Amino acid sequence: MSHPSQRARIVCFGELLLRLSPSGQELLLQSPRFDARFGGAEANVASSLAILGHDSAMVSALPDNAVGHAAAGELRRHGVDTSRMRYAEGRMGLYFMTPGAMQRPTDVLYDRAGSVFSHTSAESYDWPRQLEGAQWLHLSGINLALNETTAEAALAAVRAAREKGVRVSFDCNYRSKLWGPRAPQAPALLREVVDYAELVFGNDRDVALILGETFTQDDAGERFAAAAVAAFDTWPSLRRLVATARLHSNVDDHQLSGLLALSDRVLHTAPHTLTGIVDRIGGGDAFAAGFLHGLLCDMGEEAALDFAMAATCLKHSIPGDVNLSREADIRAYLAQDGFEVKR
Repeated sequence: MSHPSQRARIVCFGELLLRLSPSGQELLLQSPRFDARFGGAEANVASSLAILGHDSAMVSALPDNAVGHAAAGELRRHGVDTSRMRYAEGRMGLYFMTPGAMQRPTDVLYDRAGSVFSHTSAESYDWPRQLEGAQWLHLSGINLALNETTAEAALAAVRAAREKGVRVSFDCNYRSKLWGPRAPQAPALLREVVDYAELVFGNDRDVALILGETFTQDDAGERFAAAAVAAFDTWPSLRRLVATARLHSNVDDHQLSGLLALSDRVLHTAPHTLTGIVDRIGGGDAFAAGFLHGLLCDMGEEAALDFAMAATCLKHSIPGDVNLSREADIRAYLAQDGFEVKR
């Protein structure tokens, strides 16, 4: 089992959300019941890293009420440091997730406008203090999409990270429903944040959006490789571009593979076939946390990519946003340790 050579601190910045889902594969409000879970892209990464044994901290803003404090408590349950969380009067961001089935895709409905996080200014976070002792800052493009206030907070975070020598990990996480009428601003804002990042989770579509280019190769791996060349030519600080490629047979059966571009080569994992998917929400966050874990444990590029793929595959078997798999679970998957009951 690998462990970090020294206990690194990873600070994650983003909005925590309350996820409300109908039971089973029901449609939204088909019956008057919801399953309630907490999530959010960066919070999922923070939780997974804590479960994998790292010193992870979450920076966010929550309502100063029972729901907000329960959200922070859920992170603490996984081992995440929430001591620098902000609380204020206001509401919690929500999203409603209608699970897909067969040929009906999963559908997400956001209800997060006017949340405490969306109103919290960049100046409220005191980034030099928030990043004290950190080796990495992880955030995503969702912060840029919500509104001008959260975008400015994200930019302040990466600027402060650069000044303090904190390494930046950025997941493009482009969500068209969140950008809405602000979509024309997306390329410039994403490009500015990527300027500060050495690790970017993004595929050829993300790079094409940011750079205004088109990659037309028939093969997904070739498109990714071409996008990586353009990315490394554009961003001198970029060291790694990482992505997953997904093929769908239906909602329940997918094939996943991992891609990692370095300045001089591109690595591909073998495809992983997933059947009977339980919950794919948070799969990309599990992948990001798994890759960061591999880097922090000095696994080497190929082993880190394999570990990240195993982490995201296992997440597809777990209800909720967070990958609850520990390192031993992920290594057992990599070893293909069979499917017998572990007694």
